[in-house]
Amino acid sequence: MHKGYVSSTYGQLHYVECGSGAPVLMLHQTPRSWTEYIDVLPLVGTVHRAIAMDTLGFGASAKIEGPYSIERFADGAEALVEALGLDRFHLVGHHTGGAIAIELAARLQDRVASLLLSATPFVDDDKRRTAGGRKPVDHVDPRPDGSHLLELWNRRRGFYEEGQEAALSRFMVDALTVLDRVEEGHVAVRHYEMDRRLSHITARTLAVCAPGDHYSLPSLEKFAAALGCETRVLSGGHVPLPEQLPGEFAEVVSQWVDAA
Repeated sequence: MHKGYVSSTYGQLHYVECGSGAPVLMLHQTPRSWTEYIDVLPLVGTVHRAIAMDTLGFGASAKIEGPYSIERFADGAEALVEALGLDRFHLVGHHTGGAIAIELAARLQDRVASLLLSATPFVDDDKRRTAGGRKPVDHVDPRPDGSHLLELWNRRRGFYEEGQEAALSRFMVDALTVLDRVEEGHVAVRHYEMDRRLSHITARTLAVCAPGDHYSLPSLEKFAAALGCETRVLSGGHVPLPEQLPGEFAEVVSQWVDAA
């Protein structure tokens, strides 16, 4: 796998890629980094040019001042696309990454050859109206004894099965990197005017989800109704689906790309 940086108006953007062929850009959930696809990249990269970036503000990409928004995250993704010279590419987004992928696909339209939305929350007026009353997902208050680290670990522990501690540790590294703004990616999703952007998407779309991800599973029907797209429930997994079932996830991605 090759690591690199490209320049943007926000600063440097970090990405990792492997393989050659049709480019497939993968966008992670927040507060993660490209490592969410660490086991998926080499599998997709056997037949395609697999690229995973750190979303603007996360991982090793430039940090930004001012409010986070899906539109600003998409600005970063678009800057990477242009810097890498991706005239036409396939797009994959998981959770927050799916919302960013929707915005990017709505902007670039025919340049996106196919779109795969993984566990992407469907945001409409009802979700935006209740955004202010939602409990924080990952926010913890730092404490001198470090007990906030265990609190953060336990908040996410239920999404991982026994034996998947390495993946949970990668989550912790990513979350601690942006601990002062760890919640803002979730807030950005809840305020995104997604439903108003869906009509601009021209790419053939597949929406998938893990059966254990009860947060996003109901969105499959909503995307099917709004986009007329195919949907699929994978064989297992929870919120960290790409890490839990990298083989199956990569196969679904590759099959969808090949069918475009």
